[in-house]
Amino acid sequence: MDVLERIDDQVKNNPIVIYMKGTPQFPQCGFSMRAAAALQECGEPFAYVNVLQDPEIFENLPRYADWPTFPQIYIGGELIGGCDITLELQASGELKTMMASAVSKQSQAKDA
Repeated sequence: MDVLERIDDQVKNNPIVIYMKGTPQFPQCGFSMRAAAALQECGEPFAYVNVLQDPEIFENLPRYADWPTFPQIYIGGELIGGCDITLELQASGELKTMMASAVSKQSQAKDA
């Protein structure tokens, strides 16, 4: 599977995924740390990809959605943005709603 297909598969098969430097437990940059913390505070499960451990994804993810920086957060198969946008959505309460909706839609699709 080519790297863009792997990314597409991860984005489409996880209701929420963050591409970050490090892991939510051991982030390797401040932006990744703040974005992962915002996702964790919403209380929904999410997937993560440590781009530092996968050079192919690190090099090619910016081409996938034409977004040049990390972290990148995808909810319901759509890029919502990076750290700043995630923090704005969290502050407004929208992030929790978006995450809950994406998780609910995926579980409904699995039950169908």
